[in-house]
Amino acid sequence: MLRLRCRLKRALPQKVPCRFCPVMGKLQSKFKHSTYKCSRPDGFIEERIQTKAFQEYSPAHVDTVSVVAALNSDLCVSGGKDKTVVAYNWRTGNVVKRFKGHEREITKIACIYKSSQFFSASRDKTVTMWDLQSSSQPRQRFSGHTMVVTGLTVSPDSSQLCTGSRDNTLLLWDVGTGRCAESASVSRNLVTHLCWVPREPYVLQTSEDKTVRLWDSRGLQVAHTFPTQQHIQTHCAVSEDGHKCVSCSSGFGGEGCGATLWDLRQTRNRICEYRGHFQTVASCIFLPRALASMPAIATSSHDCKVKIWNQDTGACLFTLSLDGSGPLTSLAVADTIYLLCASFSRGIHLLRVDHSQGLELREVAAF
Repeated sequence: MLRLRCRLKRALPQKVPCRFCPVMGKLQSKFKHSTYKCSRPDGFIEERIQTKAFQEYSPAHVDTVSVVAALNSDLCVSGGKDKTVVAYNWRTGNVVKRFKGHEREITKIACIYKSSQFFSASRDKTVTMWDLQSSSQPRQRFSGHTMVVTGLTVSPDSSQLCTGSRDNTLLLWDVGTGRCAESASVSRNLVTHLCWVPREPYVLQTSEDKTVRLWDSRGLQVAHTFPTQQHIQTHCAVSEDGHKCVSCSSGFGGEGCGATLWDLRQTRNRICEYRGHFQTVASCIFLPRALASMPAIATSSHDCKVKIWNQDTGACLFTLSLDGSGPLTSLAVADTIYLLCASFSRGIHLLRVDHSQGLELREVAAF
């Protein structure tokens, strides 16, 4: 391996292009050192360092990527500081289409899964609806917030859109007409994320006021407020069956920097805590059963690490360190094998969940 690495180094040109230079098509295979930790059956935590080849595709964006979401089993949609929404085929490493129309950074993406339609929210205070099968022009615009839009989720039947902002308000929109149907405001409720509960009229919301709220979209009223946490709640996700939700928090030096599992049914109690990150946890997701042999949760953090947790016990099953990526901003399930992870410095990472030697996570591509 050392001999091969030396040959590669000598073959490199004198001038190396910037990571974010716009280049078409797949670039090249590279070797990457991955540091990760995993739990052994005997209870010990084993740390390993591997050097593996991975694909470096042409970058989707020319600046920090704020959010990534899956549109279908082949395509993802992302947005960031370059004010551009990008539909990308992560299997082939090619940009499918770029959408321009926002005046400031993209903050959130919500997709109508297995369709060609999706939504983007921005610091320009607006939300835009796009269609991959039509032109690059917006299909619909939603304007009503007075500050940056920081929450965005679409109803299970795709007829309604719920948005939230740092202006303390939630707005409920009719997707077909673009009309605002309901508005609600709670003092100091600086929205950080929204997530619609599957098959239910409820919307889950996290806030900078350190709370997690459950809203009833029928009238847009607070149905339940979970116990106030010690740190800002940055993100939330709901399980496929709609029975549980997870929220994650800000923090530094290991203080805060965690995630909490909640019961969404009648008791609505705290079920489990997940601790081990050292900086703000920016994103949390439930892993589908096809990805993990047990109920599991994944988190990504500003400490450059992605962790997989046993949902029931809170034990950390695996830690992958994406060195040099900067803070990790967003995490999404791509299909039954892969995850997508957005970052400040290295675009979007394609991560493969491997079961050959227990539950493992490794980076296989970056764009």
